[in-house]
Amino acid sequence: MAAAPASPRPAAAGARMMRNAAPSYDTVCSALSLASRAPSVHNCQPWRWLLAERSVQLFLDRSRLPEMLDPAARAQVISCGAALHHVRIAFASLGWRALIHRLPNPDQPGHLASIQFSPRDHVAPAMVALAGVAAQRRTERRPYLPDPVPPELLTTLRAVAETEHGALVRAAEHRAALVDAVKRASRYRESTEYQRALVDFDDPEPAVPVLDDKAVLAVLATRGDQVDSWLAAGEALSAVSLTAAREGLVTCPLNHLSEVGEAREQVRATVLDGAGHPQLVLRVGWPTDVEPPPIMPRRLLADSLELLPPHH
Repeated sequence: MAAAPASPRPAAAGARMMRNAAPSYDTVCSALSLASRAPSVHNCQPWRWLLAERSVQLFLDRSRLPEMLDPAARAQVISCGAALHHVRIAFASLGWRALIHRLPNPDQPGHLASIQFSPRDHVAPAMVALAGVAAQRRTERRPYLPDPVPPELLTTLRAVAETEHGALVRAAEHRAALVDAVKRASRYRESTEYQRALVDFDDPEPAVPVLDDKAVLAVLATRGDQVDSWLAAGEALSAVSLTAAREGLVTCPLNHLSEVGEAREQVRATVLDGAGHPQLVLRVGWPTDVEPPPIMPRRLLADSLELLPPHH
């Protein structure tokens, strides 16, 4: 796992928190640092972590993205779901089972998860491997090689998505319809107002993505279409992306559908045949022999982390 950045620890914080059956403060910081590697829309990293004595709380930070770029916060919640899955992998690789309570407070829709812990008897090598993949994974937006992805790998990716309560549906005979829907949604991103709102972002997603190569195009869908489903979509995105990277594949999530309801309905009617709700499109394929894309910058952990005062 990649080394954690300097811990934003106030004096004596480590002595008062994460006692008993809970990871140390440094372990928590290491896990949250890995979680920051999760993919997020426009690399906005819209998560906020609150640390209590025996738990970690995940909140949505809507200040990270202008409202016009994600009006309903759908893509930002998906991004937080990806970070939640990343942190589960991180804690598992460090010997801790993360017990997740999703949407624990109905009165706070931005409170996405509460995480408590129990020690593991052993660390599974598979979790260590996935944590290593998470530290190095990149989103590959360039064209992919024409080599086909073996059916057994696609079956594995579908199974991984289902484990996280998502569905990965390949657009085979409906590929043209899916491409058309994404291109229609791209028009929203091409507006002057949208492009102006992206000026200060480190890694803005292109208005029109690569759609004419031989990459597998798949829809990541959920049964419902509320905040809990968006969170699950993010966890499934993380699981699929990490599993694909472990197998040498590259991926690129396309968040265009999250912004345009008409495009979502078009994909729901054609690719999904009315069953489920499309959340994003995922490109999957083999990388070219060129240098991999750079690892995009991430926020300092101190910028997304807050310590709650001890409870007496």
